[in-house]
Amino acid sequence: MPNFPDSGGAVSPGPVTKMRKIAVASVIGTTVEWYDLFLFATASALVFNKIFFPSFDPLVGTMLAFGTFAAAYVARIIGAALFGHFGDRMGRKSMLLTSLLTMGAATFAIGLLPDYGTIGIAAPILLLVLRVVQGLALGGEWGGAVLMVVEHAPKEKRGFYGSLVQIGVPGGTLIANLVFLLVAGVMPEEALLSWGWRIPFLVSVLLVAVGLYIRLSLEETPSFQAVKDAGAKAKIPLFDLLRKYWKQVILGALATVSTGTAFNILVAFGLTYGKTELDFHTHTMLLAVLVACVVGLVMLPVFGRLSDKFGRKPVIIGGLLAEIVFAFPLFWLMDTRTVAGLLLGYVLMMTAFCANYGPIATFLAELFGPRVRYSGLSVAYMLAGLLGSAITPVVTTALLNATGEGSSVAWFLIGSALVSLVALLLLTETLRKNINVVDDDGAKATTSLPSEAQGVKV
Repeated sequence: MPNFPDSGGAVSPGPVTKMRKIAVASVIGTTVEWYDLFLFATASALVFNKIFFPSFDPLVGTMLAFGTFAAAYVARIIGAALFGHFGDRMGRKSMLLTSLLTMGAATFAIGLLPDYGTIGIAAPILLLVLRVVQGLALGGEWGGAVLMVVEHAPKEKRGFYGSLVQIGVPGGTLIANLVFLLVAGVMPEEALLSWGWRIPFLVSVLLVAVGLYIRLSLEETPSFQAVKDAGAKAKIPLFDLLRKYWKQVILGALATVSTGTAFNILVAFGLTYGKTELDFHTHTMLLAVLVACVVGLVMLPVFGRLSDKFGRKPVIIGGLLAEIVFAFPLFWLMDTRTVAGLLLGYVLMMTAFCANYGPIATFLAELFGPRVRYSGLSVAYMLAGLLGSAITPVVTTALLNATGEGSSVAWFLIGSALVSLVALLLLTETLRKNINVVDDDGAKATTSLPSEAQGVKV
């Protein structure tokens, strides 16, 4: 994790320590959640087509495995509305604990599932059910984790702290791929397909325990407390959200779509393409993902900090343009069939992704008033996942099957980035927004936090 900004000695160590604790708790929690999610993505690309869909052609089996992977994104929308409702009504902390427990239980259960050869069609059906439960949990996790840091953070550093939550994506992917790399490296493929693939899913229970321990001591956010004190809670947050903020939900989702497209091309489609079409060893492809994720861990907070200086939109726009520029070079470099070309392509696209993804959490949070912020942030982000991440593995696999050229996927990536760019340009900059005004979305009371309570000053 990067160093936190120095307070310059202007405040006592107490608030600094508190903000760091909040950030660490959010990063660890989201890392666990994304580990569970992308563990499934890695398994879909490498083993699930053989274990749960063995009677199909390998390519069709892979597409069905990815289809199960995509099912969670539909569930994430429902989870966003459900957890968002209670998060806006009951607070952020309780929903974070519930989502983490739910995700951990589903992931552990996947590790215990009998395969197709044992119970037949019931195996993929149960896999789909557990995948949906994962989606429900993540639908509530991400938004709550973002709000826990953004609503506590000082105004001038919201982008930086919001970007730390985003570390959970490359962090969780890094751990998921590292565990798979280690497991695959110490056993033959027969053992991996028989029982070895279960190990990464079962050990997730340890990560969940750590996340729960840290989160139990967190305090509720100042923004929600202000809403509570003002007696201004929305009765049905989703209704209020769609009445006043429907444009922000739609445009915010579209502005976020390309993050899912770019990342899933790297960590899901890229694994399959590199292994089946370019004859890279599984270990080599996992190594490329690991290197890219390490780059992400470093670059996400850098771009988050830049968004505090230059604004959210300029930094995100730079990332979108970089995705467009690097789309074809990514596949040209992979098609060299050299490890150096593969790594360079992955690093370039991951850097572009980080410029886009680092500030987007804070930007989305700042679009909505505190009475419906949990719902708005979660629904917009999960809708983006459905429109981008969910369809990416299926579309890219179909494109590869139809054209035989990996570079055909570059056009899909470019189109996704252009959609996000147009949506982003239609939204206003949020850098200077006061996110703690309670009645900015129609509350009865006119209440805002006093300046000294608008976050933990660091």
